[in-house]
Parts: sequence; structure tokens; C-alpha cells
Amino acid sequence: MSERINIIGGGLSGSLMAIYMAKRGFEVNLFERRPDMRKNKISAGKSINLALSTRGLRALEKVGLDKEILADAIPMFGRMIHSKTGETSYQPYGKEGQAINSVSRGRLNIRLLELADEFKNITLHFNTKCVDVDVDKSVATFEMEDGSRQTFQSDRIIGTDGAFAATRSKLQTSDRFNYSQSYLHVGYKELLIPPGDAGKFMMEKNGLHIWPRGAFMMIALPNPEGDFTCTLFMPFELFNSLTSKEAVTTFFNEQFPDAVAMMPTLIDDYFTNPTSSLVTVRCFPWVKTDKLALMGDAAHAVVPFYGQGMNCSFEDALVMDECIEKYGNDWTKIFEEYQKERKPNADAISEMAIQNFDEMANKTADKHFMHKKHIEHDLTELYPDKFKSQYELTTFSISPYKYAFEQGKKNDILLEKIIADGAEEKIKDQSYMASLWHLIK
Repeated sequence: MSERINIIGGGLSGSLMAIYMAKRGFEVNLFERRPDMRKNKISAGKSINLALSTRGLRALEKVGLDKEILADAIPMFGRMIHSKTGETSYQPYGKEGQAINSVSRGRLNIRLLELADEFKNITLHFNTKCVDVDVDKSVATFEMEDGSRQTFQSDRIIGTDGAFAATRSKLQTSDRFNYSQSYLHVGYKELLIPPGDAGKFMMEKNGLHIWPRGAFMMIALPNPEGDFTCTLFMPFELFNSLTSKEAVTTFFNEQFPDAVAMMPTLIDDYFTNPTSSLVTVRCFPWVKTDKLALMGDAAHAVVPFYGQGMNCSFEDALVMDECIEKYGNDWTKIFEEYQKERKPNADAISEMAIQNFDEMANKTADKHFMHKKHIEHDLTELYPDKFKSQYELTTFSISPYKYAFEQGKKNDILLEKIIADGAEEKIKDQSYMASLWHLIK
């Protein structure tokens, strides 16, 4: 009889992991506390469009979904920065042709569930809230839709049940388990720029739009229907101060006048959609013997400012699958190696994501920062074998996040040196650059 795996959490990483496990012949139960989103309207207001990039695509390729998902995605080749007076400036993300892809979280999750449902050895359970886990016995207890409780025995459990995971809560009360959660001082609210006449995009379609305002910002990602999902990130105090239609209208007219002209439902959206918080979760260990492993947000919830939350979670699933391939049925070794590989990289992207809020909200409008970005872009074009930006390593490669994080610090020293030398024009001089390459080694 094949081994039984209980995967608790039917979101993006859980549904992908279920497919990986089923392809290897395991009997999989996939539990999700929410209703089946294939039959229910996806709730608006808390989605934040996702930026699918190299790591996530590689994970989807392994189950044959990469091309299908890309066909419904919109490539974003760079940031389009909007000033308070309405001028725009463009910052490419990478080299010619490199793009991140705007995808709908709901549509992607539905497609993964549809694929999971095609496997005879996957059983999907919805409206099942995990209320207890006996890790040592690999038993999970669920509150069912009718209020009754049921237990499900398995050989092991994978916890993919999000930032406030029930699977992790058991570990949190165990000896020598480290756990922290920290909230950003900013929250977010989802808004909308609808399509124009005949489904026309009202702004540049192939860019991620940013309105940087220092302490706060708004971003907008394109959707295939011609609309943009906007997300306003602001300190909670500022959200709390905007309590009337007049206050919201005045605020948006002052801060985002070019956007307001394209947002006919602004007031309704602002007062209807929730203000949500942004949490970073760190914990260790992620695994317990051969019985339980945490994955995705359950192990490492990150804030969305590097666009890597989904990509990181998908990479977790991919690495776990590679460990199964390598170590066969030695699950203690599989879980240990998975944790050893992923924990340092999750910590690194977590840190980069927090730092990137300041970059997006503040620095994208800063002249020194922009100057540095132009030099960085030129170096990636001139010396592709010698210089790779942190963003390129993170988003357009499968280099470990930890390496990208450390390399970014070295790159900054190099860029500041070039600016201090007043040598922007000399970067084409290979002899000048030869004297500097040691700074990034």
C-alpha cells in the first residue's frame, strides 16, 4: 500500500505539493478550510496580484502548467514611476526581454486545484478547518462543514496552511521551537482602475505602476481584462484618519491626481474593501523527524514587496520533490535536507522584501538612487558574465536567495565607488572596471 500524505492547506503551495506527491504515487488528502473556490466567487479586496517569475515558472513547468499560466499572464518589463504632478519615468527590471508576470492568485489556485482533481490518488476536502494535530502519530483533526469533528490518519503531514498555520501551532508549544511574527507599520487596501472603452488599458500595459510617496505608496498591476489591480500601502494611522468621503477624495486628489481620473469606483472600493495587515513569520525548526514539514507561509510568511512570496513557496515544493527524488523513502533525511536548503534562503528573501518597501515607496523617487540604478543597469548590459544585480539574481535566476542578498550588498559598494569617482562614463573602460571587480567577489 502506498504511503498516505495529509497536506493541510489547499492554497498555492499546498495544491502544487499535492500534485508533486501524487505524481510519485502517494495517496494524498488535501484539506482546505475555505469553500471550493472553483464553485465560489473569489472574494475581492485581499488578493494582491502575484508576480510570477523564474522560480515559480520552473516549479510549474514540472507539472506542465508553466506555458498555460503564462498565456493568461501579462509581462511587466519594468516599473513605471508616477510623480505627484503626473509625470512618469520608466525603470527596466532587467535586460531586454526580461519580465515578471502579473497573474491572478485566484485563477492560478483554481487551475492547480483542477489539475489536482484529475489525479485518482488525490482527495480534495473543502470547508475542513484543522483544529488539532498529533505530530508524533501523524493524525490531524478537522472541524467539518456540519460542525462535526473527524480525524485523519496518515504517514506524514505537510503544513501549507498559511501565516497563522494550525500545523505550526503544535510545534510552537514544543521545546526549543523558535518563532517570531512581526507586522509592518503599514497596511494595505485593494482598489481598482477599470478598463476604458472596448477593454482598453488606461495606462502602460506592460509595467508595474508605482506612485512612491515616501511614507506610503500605491501600486497597480495589469489584468488580462484591461483593468489594473491597485494596492494602497499606508501606515495604519493614515488609514484611520481617512474616515469620510471628503477626506479620501482630498487625499487622493493631492497624492495621486493622475490615478484618480481613472478610478470611478474609488470611494466605494475604499470603504468596502478591508484594510489588511502585512506580517513576516520566521520559525525554526520547520520539520519534526519524519512526521511533519512546514512549507510556504506556514514556515516563512514574507511581505509582498519583492514579488517573491509565491515564487519562494513554489520553490519550497520543488526542493521537497527533489529531496524525495534523491533520498527515496528516508523521510527523516528528506525533511532535514529540505529544511537545510530552504531556511537560510527564506530568511534572506524575507529581509529583502522588507527592505524593498523602502526602495519602492521612497527611493524610486530619489535622484541618487535612480542614478545608481542606471549605472547598475548599464553594468548588467556591458558585463553580463561579471555583474548581475540583486534583482536579476533574485527574480530571473535560480541562484539561492541568500547569495542574491549577499551579492546585493557587494554590488552597492561597487556602485557607490563608481559614483564617488565620478566615473559613470568610464564604466565602458575595461581597464577601469578591472580595478574594481574585486569589490564584488
